[in-house]
Amino acid sequence: MRDVLDDIAAWYAAGETFGLATVVNTFRSAPRPPGAAMAVAPSGEVTGSVSGGCVEGAVYDLAQSVLASGEAVVQRYGVSDDDAFSVGLTCGGILDVLVEPVGPATFPEFAEVAASIAAREPVAVASVVAGPGTVGARRVIWPGRASGSLAPGAPYAGRLDAAVDDDARGMLAQGLTGQRHYGREGERRLDELAVFVHSFAPAPRLLVFGAIDFAAAVARVGKFLGYHVTVCDARPVFATPKRFPDADEVVVKWPHKFLDGLVDGTGVDERTAICVLTHDPKFDVPLLEVALRTRAGYVGAMGSRRTHDDRMERLREAGLNDAELSRLRSPIGLDLGARTPEETAVSIAAELIQLRWGGSGRPLTDTGGRIHGADG
Repeated sequence: MRDVLDDIAAWYAAGETFGLATVVNTFRSAPRPPGAAMAVAPSGEVTGSVSGGCVEGAVYDLAQSVLASGEAVVQRYGVSDDDAFSVGLTCGGILDVLVEPVGPATFPEFAEVAASIAAREPVAVASVVAGPGTVGARRVIWPGRASGSLAPGAPYAGRLDAAVDDDARGMLAQGLTGQRHYGREGERRLDELAVFVHSFAPAPRLLVFGAIDFAAAVARVGKFLGYHVTVCDARPVFATPKRFPDADEVVVKWPHKFLDGLVDGTGVDERTAICVLTHDPKFDVPLLEVALRTRAGYVGAMGSRRTHDDRMERLREAGLNDAELSRLRSPIGLDLGARTPEETAVSIAAELIQLRWGGSGRPLTDTGGRIHGADG
């Protein structure tokens, strides 16, 4: 929904009820992940995509029907022997799509959800997608409060809502979106009720240290991949917003002191990527001392192999152990033969994507099996 938020927020503000289609489960080589969304306005205007083009026409028609009936539905789309190209996915994948009417009367919390997303505040939307109860019943969960119910009016609603609240907050902390299964009353040992939890966690952070031309290219590709990008350097003449227009923020501060402050303020988590591009010992050694002891999921450093060997020795002298040193990706990026700053940024982005999804880094022509990994 994040990709279509601007459009649907405008429709909502105008008092319109629109059809919102959201991918809630995928199987095999599905083209879009859970959470991908498409919306249809009463006027027929469309925004977003659930399949990259394969089933959009069928979803559009279903959204029109949902707007007419006012009832949410879950529809499965996959390869059909009779009509594969009109309602199926030519890639062989399968999508489960929740299509629901959304407007001021049906989703009174939507404006708050949109405001939280815009403010980078974590919020999750949980919806019933299968099992007993009402498909489309919804609860909105923030870290400190919740609104709505997944079983409105039922005597067991409190128990179900409480179980989903706990799980949704855990998923928010990890930036996870997906289905969870329960008994009708929230029993985790049962799976008769399927709930889709759509997490809107703040964008993961990309911390780029070193205000050089390579940093500008890394900031650009990081923003493209959906990171909140920060460029940091101690030299004010180089660390300026004009030189890094794609960064969300440009900080003039000693890198290790800035990172220390983020860690103290819990601004670094498992989704954070740290790129050290300074290749100057007075900057990168104290910085890496801090970085390699954080929870960051990726720590990479630029430099030649000679620079890497010298850096590792300095870090050992600083007291880092083998486990901490093993986390360092250096030289940074995948071996693509990159030469220019832009090519190097692509190699770094490729490594970030590989680590996020567990890819092999090999050409797809040399691999077998599903392109997009295991079943959803």
